[in-house]
Amino acid sequence: MTNTTKIIDAQALLRADRLRTAIQIAGMLPVLILLCIGFELLSGRFATFVNLSIVMQQAAINTTLAAGMTFVILTGGIDLSVGSIVAASAMVSVMGSLIPGWGYVGIAAGLGVGLLCGVVNGLLVAVVRLPPFIATLGSLTAVRGFARLIGNDTTVFNTTMPFAFLGNGSLFGVPWLVIIAFAGILVSWLILRRTVLGTYIYAIGGNEDAARLAGIRVTAVLVFVYAISGLFAGLGGVMSAARLYAANGLQLGQAYELDAIAAVILGGTSFVGGIGSIWGTLIGALIIAVLSNGLILVGVSDIWQYIVKGLVIIAAVALDSYHRSRG
Repeated sequence: MTNTTKIIDAQALLRADRLRTAIQIAGMLPVLILLCIGFELLSGRFATFVNLSIVMQQAAINTTLAAGMTFVILTGGIDLSVGSIVAASAMVSVMGSLIPGWGYVGIAAGLGVGLLCGVVNGLLVAVVRLPPFIATLGSLTAVRGFARLIGNDTTVFNTTMPFAFLGNGSLFGVPWLVIIAFAGILVSWLILRRTVLGTYIYAIGGNEDAARLAGIRVTAVLVFVYAISGLFAGLGGVMSAARLYAANGLQLGQAYELDAIAAVILGGTSFVGGIGSIWGTLIGALIIAVLSNGLILVGVSDIWQYIVKGLVIIAAVALDSYHRSRG
């Protein structure tokens, strides 16, 4: 086989992958639209400007977490610790904001905690060679304990938080939370689709051994994807702190990892890695937010909301398995 033939085959495979991803994304967009129409017909209050603004703000933090989770799942891994990282980062962020004259250091502190936790997860997976599920499950518990420890197991408040506008303000009518989440999606897209690093991430998810034989520094790439997941979770913690003016190590971030994973899988990213799109993740996060908001509007109890979300996750994974078997 000549080099020209190899290049043509590679380009054909790339086009086929992009087409398959586009079909998966387009397949979930009608679901999002139908959910919006259905909840409007059932409640009569869903499509109001105020409620749609609430939905977008509710989706913002999960979108941010899901963006980081997309990197991890594309490599065939998983990060169960993002909810705990949100709690720890929010706690550190609020405590940092209490420093007189240096309140904005809370943003850097929150992001730093998230990044550090992500790097540790990456080292456990890539260097120590622990299974991602076990490594991040341990981090989930340990980081949650850290969040409770530094906050003395209480809620820490700061009603004069200098960066509270990030959680409650807007720019030209668009909430800052939404702007931050969309910026995270855009940066993720640029990395995944416009850089060599993004190509490496997809390659590792497709076949880690083949990627290593091709000369890709798999260890470094894996540390990066968990680091960026932790960084995005840290950003989610800062966003939560800015929105609530407070943080609680026990309750904040509980089950956030489930919503983030659901958003990624609903968006068409394969649970075994190698296939997916950050734009699909955005649609998946919006579906989760619309479900939560719409179920509340039609009077469904929070117990049934958990059941519905669980069924949605199961259906999404089953659909992914079906697509892989057909492929």
